[in-house]
Amino acid sequence: MKKKNSTPGKKAPFYFWIIMLSVPIVFFLLLEYTLRLLDYGYSTEMWSEVEGEYYTLNPEVGRRYFSSINIIPTSIGDVFRKEKTDSTYRIFVLGGSSAAGYPYMPMGSYSRYLRRRLELNYPHKEIEVINLSLTAVNSYTIKDFIGEVVKQQPDLILIYAGHNEYYGALGVGSLESFGSTTFSADILIFLNKFKTTQLIRDIIKQVSKLIFNKKAINSGTLMSQMAKEKVIPFNSEKYKEGLRQFSNNLEKIIRQTKSNNIPLIVSTVASNLKDQPPFISTEANGLPRADSIFTLAVERARYSNFKSADSLFRYAKDLDALRFRAPEELNGIIIDLAKKYNVSYIDSDSLLASSSPMKIIGDNLMTDHLHPTLEGQQLIGKLFYERIAHLKLLPEGTPKYPLEIQDSITRANFFFSELDSTIAVYRIKILKNDWPYNKTNKKLSYKELLKPHTFIDSVAYKVVANKLTWAEAQDLTARHFLNAGDVKKFVNHIGSLIYEYPYIKSNYILLETIAVDFLKQNKFREALEILTLHYSLKPDAFSTKWIGQIMLSDGNIKESIKYLEESHSYNPNDQQVMYNLAGAYALNQEYNKAKELTEQLIRINPTYPGIQNLYSQLLLNTR
Repeated sequence: MKKKNSTPGKKAPFYFWIIMLSVPIVFFLLLEYTLRLLDYGYSTEMWSEVEGEYYTLNPEVGRRYFSSINIIPTSIGDVFRKEKTDSTYRIFVLGGSSAAGYPYMPMGSYSRYLRRRLELNYPHKEIEVINLSLTAVNSYTIKDFIGEVVKQQPDLILIYAGHNEYYGALGVGSLESFGSTTFSADILIFLNKFKTTQLIRDIIKQVSKLIFNKKAINSGTLMSQMAKEKVIPFNSEKYKEGLRQFSNNLEKIIRQTKSNNIPLIVSTVASNLKDQPPFISTEANGLPRADSIFTLAVERARYSNFKSADSLFRYAKDLDALRFRAPEELNGIIIDLAKKYNVSYIDSDSLLASSSPMKIIGDNLMTDHLHPTLEGQQLIGKLFYERIAHLKLLPEGTPKYPLEIQDSITRANFFFSELDSTIAVYRIKILKNDWPYNKTNKKLSYKELLKPHTFIDSVAYKVVANKLTWAEAQDLTARHFLNAGDVKKFVNHIGSLIYEYPYIKSNYILLETIAVDFLKQNKFREALEILTLHYSLKPDAFSTKWIGQIMLSDGNIKESIKYLEESHSYNPNDQQVMYNLAGAYALNQEYNKAKELTEQLIRINPTYPGIQNLYSQLLLNTR
């Protein structure tokens, strides 16, 4: 009888397990490299190049956070130089749709107010206020962005965020939610940066279409699409998860800015309290119904008990089980973390309340349940600016205007067109035509809802219906008014377009061409309108020369000297500027300056028309 072989099997060597573990890693690395080499799908890199020398936020970066919807939110498209110069002052703005300026995008955000005020007061600096805010995102996106932002050497970072913690991408009640922990959400964001993940998603989508006929969600407003958990009662576990999520993420954001020595200012967020009844009232955990508290608040306000009314309106908002508006505790988290880490903050909530009738925020400063009006955005921008000034973080140098008049000058020179205003009105009408404002299944078509009548209406309609981009619409509207002979409205709309896209040189050439045409026709008033716009956007030798010349012909000698001197500093060899400036000096009885400049011109071109006669007269006056 043979004995069984009792010799145990040899133990696999250590390197065998290393190889076994390495194979799948190497496979996925090779797959990822191949997909990138083939430029498969879309890029989720943070930045996209513009004109070779600028960066803007990649329009596809939102795909890191959204996978269930077809239309991915994009930023308002601000650009900044790839290489920061010594004269650059750079601010990054982060947040959701309120920070992006909805419904006034791209021109109406508080970041636009800040940029304009800084440009007007520090014309010697290159001002960059880059708004990276996206609709329907929350602190997860800001936390993901912040590492890339600090690499771009910002002088300052501003954050206005908090309303989207529940229904923003990856929020605890969101359609895009992925587990209930920040760790699981962070893992998903990390994986979504790879082409391999994109390939797997695409395969799953195709299989789902074939088997289940399943399509990505693509109907209704983003607000109506994103709310998965439509009832989150006050003080419920989901409610607390949302607060923990915000606190954890904001703390990490603050730590990262502190570790990189980047100044940060955070803001509390404001809501429509007085004119926005609760969306969903429930009876849970022995708490009163939100609508009952809201009714009581209205009664208190009616009898002028405004302090009590404000407290009740805020309580009603917190009891509202549909969590589109940030709870009061979230603002408390912002303030507590700012104090804990010695980070500056502004209280936009208190500011808007103090600027409201009865000291209660309502439709006076809100377009809907939480998006500030243009006036509200400018108030927030003003508060941010004042805090920046208090912290001594403004650009180096003396501001052009005294502090007490800077706000009024900024508003008077703010780029915002009639088309922008109409688009904003239409966006709010569309928002309120859908859930949760409209809880019925009967939604009006865009044409029935908006009823466009004027030319501006029709163009705005095409923008909100995604038939025209904002830039195309502004260009179309500007040219319409130019052809109609309405130069003021042309300036209003082309000014907004150029301010939004300052790097597009053809727009400045257009202004110069139109100004020259008006000058040839002796339409000096119209030419001055165009030249003044050009100067406000991009002072240069051309705009200053012709403004100075028109001022001189109007007898406004001192103003003409100012512009002609500036033009001469841009181009010291422009003979026409030299002659006119010498003449302006003579009329202002600055004969020595006039004689010196005339002698310079004679050395360059002794036959310049009129120069010898002017010089002879100056010799008589300088003896």
